[in-house]
Amino acid sequence: MYDIDSRYAWRRLAASVALSTIGGIGMWFLAVALPAVQADLGVSRADISFGYTMNMLGFFAGGVVAGRMVDRRGIVMTSIASAIGLAAGFALAPMTSSLILFSTAQVLIGFSAAATFAPLVADVSHWFEKRRGLAVAIAASGNYIAGTIWPPIVELLIQDHGWRFAYLAAALFCLVAMIPLALALGRRPPDHEEARATAVATHSRDALGLSPNALQVLLIVAGVACCVAMSMPQVHIVAYCADLGFGVARGAEMLSLMLGFGIVSRVATGWIADRVGGVMTLLAGSTLQCVALVVYLFADGLTSLYLASILFGLFQGGIVPSYAIIIREYFPPREAATRVGLTVSSTIVGMALGGWMGGVLFDVTGSYQAAFLNGIAWNVLNAVIAAWLLMRQSRHAATA
Repeated sequence: MYDIDSRYAWRRLAASVALSTIGGIGMWFLAVALPAVQADLGVSRADISFGYTMNMLGFFAGGVVAGRMVDRRGIVMTSIASAIGLAAGFALAPMTSSLILFSTAQVLIGFSAAATFAPLVADVSHWFEKRRGLAVAIAASGNYIAGTIWPPIVELLIQDHGWRFAYLAAALFCLVAMIPLALALGRRPPDHEEARATAVATHSRDALGLSPNALQVLLIVAGVACCVAMSMPQVHIVAYCADLGFGVARGAEMLSLMLGFGIVSRVATGWIADRVGGVMTLLAGSTLQCVALVVYLFADGLTSLYLASILFGLFQGGIVPSYAIIIREYFPPREAATRVGLTVSSTIVGMALGGWMGGVLFDVTGSYQAAFLNGIAWNVLNAVIAAWLLMRQSRHAATA
């Protein structure tokens, strides 16, 4: 029987993680290729950071469109379209020496990669109830697994064959590997729990005293804020290490470590979310991420940067999956992919904005200190929103 919490649900989760891991290359590729592309195109750090911003804005738009498409058409067609779009974007990017055309290709790459993140997380959430937090966290880990395995591979390809060859190799691999995995997700989610889950979610949201749109807007703002902060180490750690004289390879290793420990954090916080709920998980992750950013302010040696990257990975991994858990707690299942797509895609806007702001602040000040301080300020905004939601939730529980 193909049902909630069944063995099939776990097999489907494994296929989703594999698909997310492959598609996630679209999000992490440029973070590693950034110095090589910058040198080849002869542009400034802020200019090439704009290319990354275009990638993230494409990811945002793709997350919204793909989320709605999944709710209406299912995950299979959405994932196949993602594979074709990624292949096209990776093939087009190395065919130009123009920053504008390169950035246009980044939009297509980001748009197509988005279908392998939030929509897959939302799809997985339909197949679990008792361990939904853990399953959602594991599904969201595909993106971090991608960030762990792809940076060293991409850096090696660029070192040996150049960034243009590396892009073409990524195009071929996405096309060949992703379509079979997409076809493995053919079964539609079970719907016999729809009415009960809708009633529970509506009651929980009404207890907050917020309309659906008001809660959605708050989650979008929180998503932008947390990922402006999150983007500083993730987008600029490779370039930061190169500027300090440690080399691009060390930066790629730090990014890989950061995201590898993020997987541990992501799975652990999924287990925690099943016990304390999504809002508390969000607040805890936001607070700890802020602590890690403060550590970066004082880390400028090779060892201290490795340690700071490990801490950052351990502290921030559970933030983004917590939004999907919150949405399943407060919105009907039939809206899951659309709502998760909107909220998680807003985190990509934060990554895009933060990545660009980091480049601009570096160009203006000549260092990344101001960029880290900027990230800390946005992080505080995220924590305030989470704390306010938790306060309203706790107040209702005390008077119920």
